Amino acid sequence: MGATIALIDYGSGNMRSAEKALRKAAESLGPTPHVEVTDDPEVIARADRIVLPGVGAFAACMRALESRPGVVEAMAQAVRERGAPFLGICVGMQLLATRGLEFAETAGLGWIGGEVKRLTPDNVHAKIPHMGWNSVNAAGGTALFGGLEPGPHMYFTHSFALAADDDGDVSAWTDHGGRFASAVTRGNVAGVQFHPEKSQGAGARLLRNFLEWRP
Repeated sequence: MGATIALIDYGSGNMRSAEKALRKAAESLGPTPHVEVTDDPEVIARADRIVLPGVGAFAACMRALESRPGVVEAMAQAVRERGAPFLGICVGMQLLATRGLEFAETAGLGWIGGEVKRLTPDNVHAKIPHMGWNSVNAAGGTALFGGLEPGPHMYFTHSFALAADDDGDVSAWTDHGGRFASAVTRGNVAGVQFHPEKSQGAGARLLRNFLEWRP
């Protein structure tokens, strides 16, 4: 039997497309990992891998996550204590930060030090929200980008980004009138600001890389 991938369901939106993309990536592996959409702390605590999606405002997503009894604690048990690989997508990446500054200051998970701040492009022609395709420049040896061409194009839709305290946590960056972190990695914890489930072949490869990742 394959590993269990817990896709955290906390009402954040975009769950169906994330589930579909993960299942498709899992089908290419053997034995095939089992993708389970769940907010059950027992399932999450024993999962082999965890994916946290997210669409919307930082504060609303954090409140929604905390409103699911035992979910944050179960995630910490699996990821922080057992070392299960973790992937945050879009706001799911932002929630890794110490705090978010969207509308009001809101505490995040604090797994990667930093703040989630509004994008402030130097170029007046760079529109906010940042929506559409853009290249991702990954640091050398970044496992999640293995097998991808340099500067793969991924699909973004966001107005805020994680400004990490430690530059060493930034595993990829993107330029939209100025650089911002488009991926972070610390140990077994990773996050991507773009939507791999909407990024066609490049995104599918990244999800497969995550399912094979051995941090």
